[in-house]
Amino acid sequence: MTSNQYLTFRLDQETFALEIGKVREIFDFSHLTRIPRTPDFMRGVINLRGNVVPVVDLRLAFGLGSTPQTVNTCIIISEVLVDGHPILLGALADAVQEVISLEGAQIEPAPPLAGHDRTGFIHGMGKVDEGFIIILDIDGIFSTEQLVDFQADASPRLQDLAV
Repeated sequence: MTSNQYLTFRLDQETFALEIGKVREIFDFSHLTRIPRTPDFMRGVINLRGNVVPVVDLRLAFGLGSTPQTVNTCIIISEVLVDGHPILLGALADAVQEVISLEGAQIEPAPPLAGHDRTGFIHGMGKVDEGFIIILDIDGIFSTEQLVDFQADASPRLQDLAV
């Protein structure tokens, strides 16, 4: 049976994972340069050895509130495909935990929510001990469709503004 390795990290009270092959580096949280007129979850950019790397706040994108800056806050640099083009992207995490191995039988499909495929960015649910680890599809998170959904979810809806 084949096992895959995943980097686990915390967002709020949940444990998430990324396929280790997508992770390039892990950095301590550093100064971010904010880019005007970008969604709130796009926290800014960092200078990575002379390259501009966008940094996103996955907690904000997932509706979990902003990632607080603590001694454990870090930026996970991943290579993602955006519209078929590879780019480096940083993702804020509350804390990086460990690298784990999961067998195929330990991974369940993502659950559909309320009849909508709102979980397209979840590769699967890793069964570990008595709980689950949410395995993210980092390319799926940053697909054009998913980014539009995130931005729409973060924006006030017209019906919410109506008196």
